[in-house]
Amino acid sequence: MTFDDGPHAQNTPRLLDMLKQRGIKATFFLVGECAAEYPQLVKRIVAEGHEVGNHSWSHPQLSKMTDASVKEQLQKTQDAIVNACGVVPKLMRPPYGAFTQRQQRWCNGEFGYKIILWDVDPEDWKYRNSEHVESEILKHTVPGSIVLSHDIHKTTVDAMPATLDTLIAKGFKFVTVSELLAMDRPVVPKAKTAAKPAAAGESAAPAKSETSAKPAESPVKGAPAPATAAH
Repeated sequence: MTFDDGPHAQNTPRLLDMLKQRGIKATFFLVGECAAEYPQLVKRIVAEGHEVGNHSWSHPQLSKMTDASVKEQLQKTQDAIVNACGVVPKLMRPPYGAFTQRQQRWCNGEFGYKIILWDVDPEDWKYRNSEHVESEILKHTVPGSIVLSHDIHKTTVDAMPATLDTLIAKGFKFVTVSELLAMDRPVVPKAKTAAKPAAAGESAAPAKSETSAKPAESPVKGAPAPATAAH
C-alpha cells in the first residue's frame, strides 16, 4: 500500500491509526512542502515502521523541467524528510508518473533513488467516493501489486478499514516497497566446493510474496501520461 501527497494534518494520523491497529506497514511518498510543514507526522510515520519516499517539493510535472529544477525539487524534499525523521529516502515517485527514461537514469545516479510507479490505481483523486476506492482496489489487487492512493483525501482514508480488512481476509500480507523489492531478488547459491561451482539450474527462484505491493522496474517502463495519471 502506498500513499501519496501527504502528510496531511487530519487524514494521515487517522490512517496511521488504522495501519497500526492492523499491523500493516505501508510506504508514504511525501510532498516536501507538507513534510516541512508537519515534521512530527513524518517522524511518526517512520517511528511506526513505515517507509518514506520522495514525491517532489511542490508536485510539478518533472518531465517538463530542467535537471537543475528537478534536482532542487528532490533535494529540498529529501532535506525536509531528513530534518524531520533522520532517514534518507531510497525511493522516488514522480508526480503523475511523468518522468523520462533519461531522467530516471539521471535521478538514480544523482540521488540513488529507485523510481516507483504502481499497478493498481483507484483514481481516488478523481472520484472522491470511499465505496469506489474500496471497490477498485479490491477488484484489481493481485499478489505483488503496488496500490496507489492518496492520504490527503478524506474519502480515501474512509475507505481503508474495509479495504484493508478484506485484503487481510483474502490472505494478503503487507510490506513496504523496499521490502518487496528485496523479496524479488534471486538468491545465488554458493558452490559446495571451490572446485565445483553451482550448476546453471541451481539458482533459487525469486521469492514470491502474497503482498499488497509490486516492485516497479527502475527505470520505469510505460509511465502513464500526466493527463490520465493519478496525482
